[in-house]
Order: sequence, then C-alpha cells, then structure tokens
Amino acid sequence: MNKGNLIVVSGFSGAGKGTVMNRLISEKEGYALSISATTRGMRPGETDGVSYFFKTREEFENMIKEDAFVEYACYVGNYYGTPKAFVEEKISEGKDVLLEIEIQGALKIKEKFPSAVLIFITTKDAKTLKDRLTGRGTETEDVIEKRLNRAAEEAKGVEAYDYIVVNDILEYRGLTKLKSTYADGLADCIAEDGRIHTSFNQMITATGRISSTEPNLQNIPMRMELGRLIRKVFVPKLGCVFMDADYSQIELRILAHMSEDEELIEAYRMSEDIHRITASKVFHTPFEEVTDLQRRNAKAVNFGIVYGISSFGLSQDLSISRKEASAYIEQYFETYPGVKRFLDNCIAKAKETGESRTMYGRRRPIPELSSSNFMQRQFGERVAMNAPIQGTAADIMKIAMIRVYDSLKREGLKSRILLQVHDELLLEVWEDEVEKVREILMRDMKGAAELSVSLEIDVHTGKNWYEAK
Repeated sequence: MNKGNLIVVSGFSGAGKGTVMNRLISEKEGYALSISATTRGMRPGETDGVSYFFKTREEFENMIKEDAFVEYACYVGNYYGTPKAFVEEKISEGKDVLLEIEIQGALKIKEKFPSAVLIFITTKDAKTLKDRLTGRGTETEDVIEKRLNRAAEEAKGVEAYDYIVVNDILEYRGLTKLKSTYADGLADCIAEDGRIHTSFNQMITATGRISSTEPNLQNIPMRMELGRLIRKVFVPKLGCVFMDADYSQIELRILAHMSEDEELIEAYRMSEDIHRITASKVFHTPFEEVTDLQRRNAKAVNFGIVYGISSFGLSQDLSISRKEASAYIEQYFETYPGVKRFLDNCIAKAKETGESRTMYGRRRPIPELSSSNFMQRQFGERVAMNAPIQGTAADIMKIAMIRVYDSLKREGLKSRILLQVHDELLLEVWEDEVEKVREILMRDMKGAAELSVSLEIDVHTGKNWYEAK
C-alpha cells in the first residue's frame, strides 16, 4: 500500500480555505482531517478520539518531551497540538492527512517534515478578497482593512508553498445558483395575477417550524448582498407597503430562560448589546473597550452554542484555528455555567426518555441516541441540545401568528400576513393602517410568551421586501 501525504492548507481569511477543505473531505475518498489533542475538558456532544484527543496536562507535557507533536501551542491556559502518531497512522493507511494552519506554523512543519505538501488558498486579486470579506456582512471596514493588511504580510511567505490555488470555482457556483434557483426559478413561478404563491406545511419539519414549498420563499438568500437584492423583486399591491416583524435573538432569550443562567439573564436585563456583553465577559475586556472583532466572535459563539456547534464548525465560521475556536467555547461555558449544565441535562434526559420536549411540552423523538452508529449518536446529542430551544421558538412564533391574525380580524383591518420565515413575519399593510398594524405586532408578538427575559421585536416597513428587511 502506498503511503499518504501530510497536506498543510493555509490561506488568506476570506479566501475560502475552510470551504475547500470541507468539500474535499465530503466529496472525495482517501482524505483524513487531522484531530488535535487538548488538555481542556470534554464538552457535551464531544467524543475522545473524534472531536479531540483529550489529555491531562501531565500527559500532554510528557508528549512534548517525547517530541510527539507535529506542532503545538498554548491558548488560555490549555494546550492544543497535532499528535504525530495520529498523522503517521493515517499516512501509513494510505490516507492524505489535511492540517489547516497559519503560514508561520506551516513553514515550521515543512522544516520538520520535508515531504509535507504546502497548499495556499487565495483569491485572484485583492479586490475579490475584499469583496468576499465585505459580503460576509459581519465585519466593519476597520476589521476588513486589518485583515487585508495581514494578508499582505502573509503573502511574503507564499513563495515557500508547493502549490498556490486560486479559489474562483466557489464564487462561480454561487453566482450560478443565484441565477438558476432564484432569478430564473422564481420567474417560472409567477402566476397569472402577477404574484408568486407558495404552500405552507406545518407537520414536515422535525423542529416544528412551518416550512414553505413550491417555491420555498423561506430560502431567499440573506448572507450575501447580491443574494439579498433578490428581495427587491417582491413588492406589495398598490396602496400597500410591506411590514417585516422579526423576533430579536429569540433562541438566545429562550436559552437564557430555560437554562436559568443568572449571568445570561442579567446580560439581557441590562438591555445592552448582548454580543458585546458576552465578548466583555469571555475575553475579559472592559465593555467599552470590546473590539468589533471580539464582538463578532462572541456573536458567533452565542448563536453557535444554541446549535451545539463544534470547535471545527466555529473555526470555519470565523476563519480561525480550531484551537482558538475551542478556547472561545470553553471561555463561554466558564462565563455562563448554567448553560453548560442545561445542555448536559438535555442530553441526559433525552437518553433516558428517548425524546426532547419544548417549553410547552411538545415532544420530539430522538431515536438516533440509541443508534449503533457513532455519527448518528452524535447527531442525536446535538438534537437533544437544540430541539428544546428551537422547538420552543417555533411554538412561540405560531402562538404569535394566531394572536396577530385574530387581532387583524377583530379590528376589521384589511392588512394581512403574507409569509412566515422562521422568526420573521412579513405582512402586506395598507398605508392608512401602518401604525395600527405596528401596534398589533409589537403587542401580540411580545405577549406570545412570558419568559424571564423580555421578547423584543424589530419592525420595519418598505416599498419592497428588501427595504422592509
């Protein structure tokens, strides 16, 4: 059997290296993603030898003395490193081992393992890189500028890499999907009355959320600006405007309520920026000194925790190393210990009963928890953590819809609900009813549930869906 290779992948932030690696692993055989060792504690949903190799501090330091790591570092009091034995084992099996690491670390690995293949992922030019960073919609101009300056510094070491890959294909695929699915696809769905009609399903999704089909109007892009522009083609009838009402961070607020975490509840009761508060607590930075980057990272952790995000998933979202991502999650649980206890308890109860329950008692069976397949069991644990929160959010939205519908009918208004998109309601509102409908939405949506933290609603109007959102 031929031996595999150690492949080290680096790239500019925003170049898409994480996406390329994910596609490679999911679509091609013969590749293995490197698993790190760490001294931090195991979290809900993690398994030794799959998520990480969990080591005591003594074990890790002995491995350092024995030169047992390809590379290692210390983050926030915990060690993280790539075990040499795992890499060599997979290579001997004929697999190519993928290791994502920053440029300086990659060059050190090349010194230690001359046969290692270094691949650098880049864009065709600086403008494209800036456009991708801007298109995320998650960073300020200052942060983007810093990333571009860092990219310029990193470029000085690129000549040492074996291969430089220009990542254009993903951009092409994205544009092709926008055209075929939304530009061309939606045009084919226009009915004789000049409108697009969808079908709503209440019993299809496991979460309890209402879904939309033929066409799916809940799937209109939001992340990329070019995708968001598609919403401009949706316009109300003459004499009307669109009014969009969106629950603000409903799942995080439900998490605060159900976990009974005092720190998280207090953060919401302060009525300040929850992501900035979390960043301040997690990164031990005064509130007023929290940077935009720290806030963005805290936001990703806040929302990621709800879905049982792994360090690998967070690293892809933030374009950081798995070690940094792991440290962020660890600091989050230290900051909000009630959340960790709640998630652990969700898994334990689900394993005992075979199901999860929302705050209103709606059940979701989780047969995956008793599966003989390890990946299925891991999926079941993530469901056990997320289902009570996401399911409760779905329940609250349905209660809110009924309340709003009844109020519109009771008060004899012509305005109506058009579309529900997860935590968002879109209404077609007659211009002379705008203020009355706004009052109804604020009252009925906020009053749909009584939580230990208040439900907050963002309401906007516009001449098209883009402006209203």
